[in-house]
Amino acid sequence: MAYGCYWGWTQPHVVDILPLQPAGDYLVSLEAHIMSKCPDARDCLEQLILPAMEQVADLVNFTLSFIGTPTEHNDGVACMHGPAECLGNIIELCAQKLYPDPKTFLGFTMCMSKDYPQIPQRSLIEDCALEHAIDFEALNKCASDDLDGTGASLLRDSVKRSAEAGVTMSCTVRLDEKIYCIRDDGEWKSCPTGAGVDTLVDEVKKLRSGSV
Repeated sequence: MAYGCYWGWTQPHVVDILPLQPAGDYLVSLEAHIMSKCPDARDCLEQLILPAMEQVADLVNFTLSFIGTPTEHNDGVACMHGPAECLGNIIELCAQKLYPDPKTFLGFTMCMSKDYPQIPQRSLIEDCALEHAIDFEALNKCASDDLDGTGASLLRDSVKRSAEAGVTMSCTVRLDEKIYCIRDDGEWKSCPTGAGVDTLVDEVKKLRSGSV
């Protein structure tokens, strides 16, 4: 039996959030909101995001964001699949912070997602870090620290971002700050233009050409 990765908590719904891309050459915002121990996240990255990014990496500002719920205790975060998932989320966020090229951090996250039940086992993290030329010690330091911009603070900020976007399902793909498609319970849902890679690539190119 398949279980969707849905986090049903109430937050103010804010459709528009500040883009991550600084002023300059326009890049289309492409974002995947996931949970690190969710099979739908694995399928979403493998079937849609990675093959699309192979074609449009230079046209988009790609971001991985994570889904959870803020807690009052120590300004923390609770994750649907427990503390192990929170740590997995932090590790993947640290990879994104330390290695902002999507070829690196997205490849690392896909490597982790393929064996998501094993997250956050050290052997899996080390193997994926080695495969994608990531410094394991730097990754571990980032994940362990609770200073601004590292560790738990990265997760808090990412969860807040997903909440402000009104996202509760892993995996939710947003294009140009709008929900584009959702992978839930092993199926693609809420995809008005379809979940095909070519369709996403075409949509990115249309948005890009319309901005110049």
